[in-house]
Amino acid sequence: MKTNMGKIDKIVRIVLVILILVLYLSDVIGGTLGLVLLILSFIFVLTSVLGFCPLYLPFNINTKEKKEQSN
Repeated sequence: MKTNMGKIDKIVRIVLVILILVLYLSDVIGGTLGLVLLILSFIFVLTSVLGFCPLYLPFNINTKEKKEQSN
């Protein structure tokens, strides 16, 4: 599995996860929407850790910088 996510992409996803968790824990969001967003947050964390987003493949998206790709 070839990585296709750059540093900025990973940081944005982690910031979104933190925001969703804060909103959920402070009861701003809840119910079905809250659960869906928590599941989405788990997926964001997983893809950030792996550095691979399967949804990028069909669209041939690669957010890694050229310098990162040579490693």
